[in-house]
Amino acid sequence: MRRLSTDKRTAILSCLVEGNSINATTRICSVSKLTVLRLLADVGSLCAELHDSMVRDVPARRVQVDEIWSFVGCKQKTKKAGGQGDGDCWTWVALDADSKLVVSYLVGLRDAGYAHEFISDMASRLTQRVQLTSDGLSYYINAVFDAFGYEGADFAMLLKLFQGQRGNSSQVRYSPGKCTCVLKRVMSGEPDGDHISTSYIERQNLTVRMQNRRFTRLTNAFSKKWQNHEHALALHYFNYNFCRKHQTIGTTPAIAAGVTNRVWKISDLVVRLEQEEKARVGHTRINRQDRT
Repeated sequence: MRRLSTDKRTAILSCLVEGNSINATTRICSVSKLTVLRLLADVGSLCAELHDSMVRDVPARRVQVDEIWSFVGCKQKTKKAGGQGDGDCWTWVALDADSKLVVSYLVGLRDAGYAHEFISDMASRLTQRVQLTSDGLSYYINAVFDAFGYEGADFAMLLKLFQGQRGNSSQVRYSPGKCTCVLKRVMSGEPDGDHISTSYIERQNLTVRMQNRRFTRLTNAFSKKWQNHEHALALHYFNYNFCRKHQTIGTTPAIAAGVTNRVWKISDLVVRLEQEEKARVGHTRINRQDRT
């Protein structure tokens, strides 16, 4: 099998992180769909490993958490009717409000088990007491208390009450309800009322939908396999943290948070992937020589 060049791999990944679909990327880069998916799987696994090892000891003071909805294969109501797919898929995200770094993310279901796993992972990456703000999802309460203790974090929940849209016309079907009331509820510690907010994480969710084609609504670009969905998100968040300069802070979130001292490029990620491939090939050859 002919091996892709570094430039070709860089071009493919650049297309994906800019919001192109798999099929559009195959046409732009003149490669097969299978080639793009294989590269996505390889680099997605690498990005997940790099995030896990590099995003550590984050000196965040204010963190906002939220969940963003998507689906794999089919929507949940279609799955219940016999549809082919995994149904609803939620991405749990924790954002440092100051550096805009995505501290932790987790792809899974919207239940208590994933909430505990997500909050525990986030807590393990922080170095100091943090003010934590979430939405009104009840799963966060026990998850935060288990991870931080009852007084280990300044924890508050932001509750938004919406007025539903009336009528069945197509013009209002996908319109969000009007927010009629916002309540700030202190759960533990002494959070600063001025910073009880989920605005930054909600804006980051918009970035996901704009930069990741699989999250675009009302299209057929949604993920068909759960693993590919995880790989695409790993690539997106690595690019967001380490490669893409944030317009507000003027540099990458990873530099602002102090977890790296340079701006990564997609080509750097490709070179790192090729180095690991060479190391695996060399290890395989050594094992074969030992057996002979």
